[in-house]
Amino acid sequence: MASWSDFAAADPSLAAAIRALFEQYGPGMAYLATVRPDGGPRVHPVSPVFTDEALYCFIVASPKRRDLARDGRYALHSFPPEESDDEAYLTGRATRVHDPLVIATLSEAWRASPAVDWHLYELRIETATLRRHGPSGALPLAAAPKVHPLSRTWRAELSRPLAIAS
Repeated sequence: MASWSDFAAADPSLAAAIRALFEQYGPGMAYLATVRPDGGPRVHPVSPVFTDEALYCFIVASPKRRDLARDGRYALHSFPPEESDDEAYLTGRATRVHDPLVIATLSEAWRASPAVDWHLYELRIETATLRRHGPSGALPLAAAPKVHPLSRTWRAELSRPLAIAS
């Protein structure tokens, strides 16, 4: 697993493009998938927080927080852009942050109310994928000329990007 800063140092252009998709509407917006106790997926919208050091998420008391406490595996998918079907996707493990300085700094910067029962999690990265669908998007019936999508994937164990046309 890699921190956000490790990934960004290993592949700055891919990290910047992925971060741009997650932050396209201002603050981070994404779908977080966690693993339910029965092994099935659970998906919720969240607001990921990017810093130069790490990728975080404030998680309120909920089934997704119980999932992460039990089994930290996650997948994070960007909201769809209005002008394309491009997508960013991260997988890895979420770990609860206990450092009081990090918690205080981020909760103040992001105005996380102490009246709300939330925990701060760091999302460590195993894989990072960017998929560009081109001007016609992912729809097969789009009027624009067909462009084959291009995917770029970075894996923590490889520490180098893979380019895959599909």
